[in-house]
Amino acid sequence: MESAADKANQPRRTSVWLEGKPAARGRKSERSDHPTGLDRDRIISVSVRLLDAEGPAKFSMRRLAAELGVTAMSLYWYVDTKDDLLELALDSVFSEIGTSDDKHEADYADGTVDPGSDWRDDLRALAGSYRALLVRHPWVSALVGKFLNIGPHSMEFSAAVLRVMRRTGLPPHGQTGALASVFQFVYGFGTIEGHFVQRCAEAGMTQDQYYRDAMGRMSEQQEYRGRFDQSEEMTEARGADTVEEMRERDFTFALELLVAGIEAMRTRG
Repeated sequence: MESAADKANQPRRTSVWLEGKPAARGRKSERSDHPTGLDRDRIISVSVRLLDAEGPAKFSMRRLAAELGVTAMSLYWYVDTKDDLLELALDSVFSEIGTSDDKHEADYADGTVDPGSDWRDDLRALAGSYRALLVRHPWVSALVGKFLNIGPHSMEFSAAVLRVMRRTGLPPHGQTGALASVFQFVYGFGTIEGHFVQRCAEAGMTQDQYYRDAMGRMSEQQEYRGRFDQSEEMTEARGADTVEEMRERDFTFALELLVAGIEAMRTRG
């Protein structure tokens, strides 16, 4: 039996991608009684579907096995732990972000910047794709902070972001700050948006119905009346008809503020 001291002396697992076998499609074994028609890709795909539907709190190997029609032990032919599977699922959805930037490959290969390339459009596209990912898969927000995010798709996204930042013309010491300002903003915006969309779905209401219901209830409460009036004025100033339109305008304007800030800092030198 393994002692507590033996466990303490074992190296801590930091990432499935550092275990030396993340790309394998299953464990090698002389046994042949593992389920047919099952591979790691299918397991990851169903895991993503369950996480979308129920979130990480309800996710379990037993629940996943039932969905696949196999025993829970069968899954351990393909992954060592539940965390490994969550990390694989997290990286798999990052493949949904378009990161193609081949046309600028020469721009950053030698560290120079092509003055004719428009980094702004690429930054907007990456920010928008990341936001959409966070809304489409609300569980991603929590897992991004839990794992190292060094899988191939996550690293491809990170590399694409860094390439765009190098083309902004900011000095190296300013590029990391610009990256943080843009993508921490997108992370927060997309996380809140994703949770709101999920809450509306769970309530069986559209976003507009939920918003009107909440605002109506607040307006009836005296203690919220003053603040509600101010909020109502700002809502009217947005000039949008739906919650999604209001949110889209807010996101676009905020992102443009950040782009303008990068341009201003670049000019300042």
